[in-house]
Parts: sequence; C-alpha cells; structure tokens
Amino acid sequence: MRYSLQADIELKSGAHGLFWNYQQREGYIISSAKEISTIAQFKVCGTCFAEDNRFKPGRPWSSASWKESLQVFILVRNKRQTADGNLLTSHVLLLVYRVVHRVLSVAGVLPLTSRLWSYVENTIRWCWIPNWLPSWCPTSQRQLKAAEDHMLRCVGVEFTKQFIPISRGNALWTLTFTKDSVKDKTPVVLLHGFGGGVGLWAQNLEALAEHHPVYALDLLGFGQSSRPVFSTDPQEAETEFVESMEEWRAKVGLESMILLGHNLGGFLSVSYSIAYPGRVKRIILVEPWGFPEFQETLEADRPVPVWIKALGAMFSPFNPLAGLRLVGPLGPTLVQTMRPDFKKKFSSMFSDNTVSEYIYHLNVQSPSGETAFKSMTGSCGWAKRPMLQRLHQLPPDIPISIIYGSRSSIDSDSASAIQQERTDVDIITIRGAGHYVYADQPDDFNQKVLQMCEKVDVEKPRPGTLEQKEDITS
Repeated sequence: MRYSLQADIELKSGAHGLFWNYQQREGYIISSAKEISTIAQFKVCGTCFAEDNRFKPGRPWSSASWKESLQVFILVRNKRQTADGNLLTSHVLLLVYRVVHRVLSVAGVLPLTSRLWSYVENTIRWCWIPNWLPSWCPTSQRQLKAAEDHMLRCVGVEFTKQFIPISRGNALWTLTFTKDSVKDKTPVVLLHGFGGGVGLWAQNLEALAEHHPVYALDLLGFGQSSRPVFSTDPQEAETEFVESMEEWRAKVGLESMILLGHNLGGFLSVSYSIAYPGRVKRIILVEPWGFPEFQETLEADRPVPVWIKALGAMFSPFNPLAGLRLVGPLGPTLVQTMRPDFKKKFSSMFSDNTVSEYIYHLNVQSPSGETAFKSMTGSCGWAKRPMLQRLHQLPPDIPISIIYGSRSSIDSDSASAIQQERTDVDIITIRGAGHYVYADQPDDFNQKVLQMCEKVDVEKPRPGTLEQKEDITS
C-alpha cells in the first residue's frame, strides 16, 4: 500500500529531528545521518511516498546536511492514517525543548543543553508517548472506515468500494453501484456537502441504483479521500476541487453524468459544469451553498448583537470544526448532544449511535477540505466567489433542478434568481424536510430525483455534447 505525505523541513541548530510513522503509529527521535538512512529520508518541502514502512524520497539528505541542523515537522495527509493528538503532543515536546535550548544557549551552558537533549531522547525512545497515552481525539482512519461500514451495512444491493487515484498521489474514495440492467442509463454522481461523506447517502443508494448507475465519492479533503494541503486562495482552492473531480471522472471512464450535489457539493457541481459542460447532462442541487452574494446591509429590526460579532471575530482564524477537535475525548458525546436529530433522521436503519459516530470520525481527521472551505468562505458563511455571479457561464441547455426542504433555514431566494435567468429550471420543495432533505424524507427525495433523472435519458442530445457529435459522425 502506498501512502502520500508531505514534509516541511526547517533547519535549526542541533542535528536532531522528530519523525512520526503513521502506518505503525510509532515515533522516533532521529539524531544522526546513519540512523535516518535506516528509518526515513526526506525531500525538502516536497512530496514523497511511503511504501512498506519505508519512505522513498525524491532527493535524500546527505550526511553534510545533517552536520548543519535539522528539526522535522511532518504534516501528513494520506489515505489511511491521519493526524491526531499524539502528533500535537510530539510538537509540544519539541517546542518545549527548543525554548529550553534557546534559554540555556543564551546562558552559555551548552554542555548542559546537550546532556538534557540526550536525556529527553533516551526517555522518549524508552517510553514513546503513543504507546501509553491515548490520542487527544479518539479517532483514526481505521475507526472512520469501520463507522462508514456500519452506515452502509443496511444497503441491500451489491456495490464496490475503492480508492480512485488522481494526480499528486491523491485518491478519491468511491462507492460504485452498477447493475447490468441499468448500465446503459446515464450515471448519477453524488457529491456530499461540507463535513459529509458517502455514508450519509445510506437511505438513497439502493433506490437510486435500481434505476441508474450510481457513484458516490468523498470529495478531496473529506471522508476517506486524500487530505492534501489546498491553496489558501479561494479561486485556486475551488479549482483544485473541480480538477480532482475531472481527474476522477476520467479514471472511472464516465463520458457524461448527472451531478447531484448537496450543500458544498451543489456549489462544486455547478463550478465543474462551467469548466466541463460537455460532461454534464443535468445538475440537481440539494440545498446548495454559496450562490447568493453577501448582503452588506442588514434589516433594521434584525441587528446582529455586538457579542455575536465579537465571538465571530474571535473564532474567525480557526477552522469551522476546530472546536470539535479541541474538546478531544468529549467529542463523540458533544456530537450526540448537539445533533440528536441525526439519530432521528436514520431511525429506520439504526437505533444506536451509528450516525453520530460516523459524523464524529468524519470531522476530527486532519482538516483539509475543511480548511479549503474556510478559504472559500467569507463573513458569516457567505461564499467569497458567489455562484450567482458566474451562472451566466453555464451553457443554457444544461437543465437544473433545485431541491429544498420546507423546514430548512437555507434561503431559497437563490433558486428564484436562477429561475429568472434560465428557462430549464425546476424548483422542488419537499414537505417535512430540513437541510438534510435526503435523510429527512428519503422516500420523497428518491422519487423526485428519479423523476428528474428519467428525463435525461429521453431527451435528445444537447448541441455540442459528446453524444451529439457521435450521432453526427455515424
């Protein structure tokens, strides 16, 4: 198995480094060029790969490099093992050492510093923290996989699960439903929303797969998919999402598809369709995020309290789900307490805490897509690059269906604005459903979606699409 990681290497005084092996969940203190040749080698500020517990660098360190200085901080984003509280603990230990080292150096007691570091090194080698101290957040990639398996155990049709490799060593986790009886139908691709994953479609997969090929994937940076470092530029981060989707489509071999996206997935569905219109036959937006423009003026009778503004300013530097990771072992209980509605949404499938456990493990892994989402988000959750401003770039012959829940707090004015600009737009409201329409009223949702999908296969090919070009050629 191959794992992707990136190492940021900083040269400091003292030939020592800290290395964390995510596959074996072990830590090492590296103190010499000879030792690192047997444990790991690194490429400066670049990407390398781990295979069979060994790191294969693009450019290994030479002995001369180690004569200078080295402290290694590793930010790992791979497909199977993710960061946890032990890495934070390791960084804290290293930071403490650096502070002590600086103080003693200024005081002119370098021999004492060397002896101190030797003691720390030997101590950590003898009783490495991960061997006896539980991680701050009780999660791991293995637990996320197990939680997802529990979510999908009630799906009554056969399907496959696999990582679809894309560029830069990344991969997108994908569920594939392809019955022989529907293999000629247009496939439906399901894109989850912020903080979601493929398991949340558990009540929809079987019904949709009876009539169409279905692909559900974890977006890049979410779920079990790779968690790379995204650009902090909103446009570049969005492009990275879109290009990962296109690379995924090419690897899977889909000529065209129906894109169904919830929340952030809806936003990316339109962004993708603007970039690759010939690949999309229909867009189904479910409670989409990121369409309206930020409203500078507030209604006079609904001013935002000063204390809310202060809290917003205080927490603005942090990722949206940082608090869930901050509370550590209290996280699972917090999810169950704050979101008991999820248990009710899936009550026909589970009577225990399966759903809350899945949501917890989804959202306390290393923040990757979460960080990208934050980069794309402005004040109060508004998109920095609203989709309504760019909707005119979408070819007018791509039909759009928009689904809202009657009890949702999401403003549906965007749907009306889209309908005013385009002719082929359907707006559907599902009674008794909130933001998670597909989970609140799964039967109604599945029926409406299938009705929209059936229109695709009876419609004539759109001008400029691959299907029409093939007909003309034949």
